[in-house]
Amino acid sequence: MVDLTDQQLDAIKEAFEIFTKTTDFKICYNQVSDLLRALNMNPAEEDIGKLLLRPSKQEMSTKMLSYEEFLPIYVAALNNIVPGTYDDLLEGIRVFDKEGNGTVMGAEVRHVLRTLGEKMNIEDINSVMDGKEDINGALNIESFCKYLVTGISE
Repeated sequence: MVDLTDQQLDAIKEAFEIFTKTTDFKICYNQVSDLLRALNMNPAEEDIGKLLLRPSKQEMSTKMLSYEEFLPIYVAALNNIVPGTYDDLLEGIRVFDKEGNGTVMGAEVRHVLRTLGEKMNIEDINSVMDGKEDINGALNIESFCKYLVTGISE
């Protein structure tokens, strides 16, 4: 098991408190993915299912976790969730570069984000894409991937 620093524990506890909607300091299973994202992780829904031992849809909305029960889940997520890399993103987006010029149409990326895999909502897509397309609606693949990994625009 990973030993968490006092700083990490404080951050986890603070985030947990924000997500707690009960007086007994617990969160619902369906809040775990949002809490992990708030703690700078990016778990897929499949990862969450594994971490929570494959709960049913009903259990996701009814079962609760205490802070103490969440900590081992957080540690397991740290150890088992492999983040996507720049190269992974680059490879995935280059598939849409039909002309081989290092750009893709932003509309095509928006469509993929809205319809494939873990679908994103329009607001999330807009927040990721805002200001990244040129006047023709194209994205520079390399700078877009760097932005997705670092959060810094070129």
